[in-house]
Amino acid sequence: MGLEVVLPSGEVLWTGNKCVKDVAGYSLKDLFIGSEGTLGVITKVLLRLIPNPAAKKTMVATFDAMDKAAAVVSTIIAAQIIPCTLEFLDRTTIHCVEDYAKIGLPLDCEALLLIETDGHPAVVAEEAAQMERICRAGGALEVRVARDDAEGAKLASARRSAFSALARVAPTTILEDATVPRSELARMIRFVEAVAKKYHLKIGTFGHMGDGNLHPTFLTDERNHEEMRRVEGAFKEIFDEAIRLGGTITGEHGVGLAKKSFLPKFAGDAQMRVMRELRRALDPQGILNPGKMFD
Repeated sequence: MGLEVVLPSGEVLWTGNKCVKDVAGYSLKDLFIGSEGTLGVITKVLLRLIPNPAAKKTMVATFDAMDKAAAVVSTIIAAQIIPCTLEFLDRTTIHCVEDYAKIGLPLDCEALLLIETDGHPAVVAEEAAQMERICRAGGALEVRVARDDAEGAKLASARRSAFSALARVAPTTILEDATVPRSELARMIRFVEAVAKKYHLKIGTFGHMGDGNLHPTFLTDERNHEEMRRVEGAFKEIFDEAIRLGGTITGEHGVGLAKKSFLPKFAGDAQMRVMRELRRALDPQGILNPGKMFD
């Protein structure tokens, strides 16, 4: 809700407050949040605390095709259900997670959806039943509904284990976060698969399907320079496709150094110019995170 920020000049700025609504002036809070440390140093954060939900229900649905899983996500959202968790794991990730965490995930599937809803007990029960019906109607091989909180927590650990499980497979693990509109998820997932085959690379894909955020994870070896060139080519194609589908080169991780060459194509000339002007206005000497996002 608010931030204390130290500007490059040393001046301390407070933006935001405890008000639920406030539209006085520019939304500087959001500007600093998205600046990746190039406009100021955040020293205090004012947060709004949300109470724990009264009830939660967890389920796992498996599919014989990733397209079906993506289509089910679209149907759930179209039904005006907003689950607190709507996560996706592909076959590679499922096998790595099960080998690592021994959760008891089914291995005879191409895709898995981890779904959770929380809130008032009556609403949770109704939404869980509705999402189970949607999954079955969408061609799910199996829908496993957690019997209690302990089983729910065990199933939910599949997503939390994904990166650690994939990281054990190869010496170098490169995690990205291309994001597309939810209506384009199936197309984007198919494209990532095609890129992996084209460049002869192993990629495990998981992500937050509820908001269109995918994490194609390259399992590679940075000591193999020829393979790393193929990885770079694959990433370029994935980011280009995400932009073409109306998405973005990063939904969570930021631009940093690794993706700044892709930013101009996504942002366009006008947006790049405005961002550079803001940077020069607040940090004319370029002392904060030099080289990050853009030169």
